[in-house]
Amino acid sequence: MTEFSQSVGITRQIYILTAAKAERKEKTMDAIKAARELGKAIQADERYVRYNEAMKANDADMELQELIGEFNLARQNVALEMSKSKEEQNKEKLDTQNKEMQRLYTLVMQNEHMADFTIAKADMDKLLQEVNGIIALCCDGEDPDTCEVQTGGCSGSCST
Repeated sequence: MTEFSQSVGITRQIYILTAAKAERKEKTMDAIKAARELGKAIQADERYVRYNEAMKANDADMELQELIGEFNLARQNVALEMSKSKEEQNKEKLDTQNKEMQRLYTLVMQNEHMADFTIAKADMDKLLQEVNGIIALCCDGEDPDTCEVQTGGCSGSCST
C-alpha cells in the first residue's frame, strides 16, 4: 500500500467520523428544537395562561403580599423557638407563635387571588406531570404516539 492510498484511507475515515458526528449533533438539535416547540405549546395552553395570570394577580395584591410576609416572619419565629433544646423552649411562646402562624396561613389561603392561584397551580402541575410522564415513558422505549401516563397512584387506602 502506497503512502498516497494510506492518506486517502485516513481521509475517508475522518470524513466518515465527521459525518457521523454531524448527524448525531443534528439529531440532538432536533430534540432541542422539539423541546422549544413543547415550551411554546405549554405557554399557549389555557392552564399555563391561567397560572401565569393568577401569579401576576398574587404579585399585584399588596394586601396578600403583606400577609405572606407576616406569615413568613411568624414561621421563622416558630422555627427559631423550635431549634432550641427542649429545656430552652418556651412552650407558651411556641403555642402562641404557632397559633399566630396558623391564623396568618388561613388568611393567606382565604385570599381570593391565592385561592385562584392554588387551583391554577394544581392544574399546571398536572399538565407538567403528564408531559414529564410521557417524556419518561419515551425514554424507556415506549411509543410516543400511544404511551399512556398512569394518573392517580396510591390513594393511601389499600381497599381502593
